[in-house]
Amino acid sequence: MAGGMRRKGLGLAAAVLWLASGCAAPPEDAEARLAELQAEDERMDAALDEVETRLLGNQSMMHLWAELGRRHQEVSAIQCRVADEHLMGMAKNLEHQQEKARRLKKGRSMASVDSSVLTSGSRERLSNN
Repeated sequence: MAGGMRRKGLGLAAAVLWLASGCAAPPEDAEARLAELQAEDERMDAALDEVETRLLGNQSMMHLWAELGRRHQEVSAIQCRVADEHLMGMAKNLEHQQEKARRLKKGRSMASVDSSVLTSGSRERLSNN
């Protein structure tokens, strides 16, 4: 596409130089052809501007997606670290609660054994008297 533009641009420049040289009379349709070439040049410039705008927009979009991907990875890493710490804390708390329950159960069991020993001896004394 760019090669075609250069040839047309060179053709336009050659036509202008040839007309400006004054060595030959311009053909009858020279002005019409020159106007047509200029109009085509303007259309090509507009088309190239549109393509450039689209390319810059797409490039901007690609940078945006790359940045969003990078941020997502960072947030995911932080979330995984926090979740791991939270799970470890939950496991530690569960272990603590289980140990506490064992101590309470052991304490209750010891208290019931002590009270049954104490009460069984007094019952025997009462029944012997």
